[in-house]
Amino acid sequence: MRPGIAEQQLADLRALGLDWDGPVVRQSERRELYAEALDALEAAGQLYPCYCTRAEIREAASAPHGPLPEGAYPGTCRELTARQRAERERSGRPPALRLRAGASVVSFTDRLLGRREGVVDDLVVRRNDGAAAYNLAVVVDDTAQGVGEVVRGADLIETTARQLHVTACLGLPAPAYAHVPLVLGPDGARLAKRHGAVALADRVAAGDAAVEVRAELARSVGLATAGEVPALDELLARFDPARIPTEPTVLVA
Repeated sequence: MRPGIAEQQLADLRALGLDWDGPVVRQSERRELYAEALDALEAAGQLYPCYCTRAEIREAASAPHGPLPEGAYPGTCRELTARQRAERERSGRPPALRLRAGASVVSFTDRLLGRREGVVDDLVVRRNDGAAAYNLAVVVDDTAQGVGEVVRGADLIETTARQLHVTACLGLPAPAYAHVPLVLGPDGARLAKRHGAVALADRVAAGDAAVEVRAELARSVGLATAGEVPALDELLARFDPARIPTEPTVLVA
């Protein structure tokens, strides 16, 4: 993360009247925790090295491979012999570590989107540069911080089955999930700079008060009426997860 990014995000939250628990957590400072989790999975015989390049994975994944979702890893390196692994090691290609998922089917109930199910492929838990992969890091981080419910964008719901599988393999308590709709641009794609998206600091510099921006956000999820600028305690009193829409908000320029 570039210097100053976390501080700016926290400043934006503070300007909107939101607070948070504890200090900022950086994954670069938590490598020991990730290593402990990887050691536990290794001791349980659940990991194997994968030497595939992205191009090789794309090529292999284009062939039929049973119940796995489209684009999933088909297990090319899962049953390599010691000789085959030694050959790949001699090529100088560093391996990633994958978790033996065995096309496990994982079901969960999302607070907003209801019952969901996913087939889990052999996901990467340690990248070939030695860094913990996303699906391992978030599980370890959430557990370490006592997170009981994960609330995030609906575009991440496809990763949930994988994370719940990692959670189960590590014997950790599983959080609940709520995937909220995104804000989209006029073209139906996730809102980005090309649509004219700006940061809170840009809005404030243009003359908009932070509380007005907060009111816009509240209106987008049905917590405020047109022209209303409710106080934070009013929004808290009105909040009900059942009122959150399941369809995305389209920002019209």
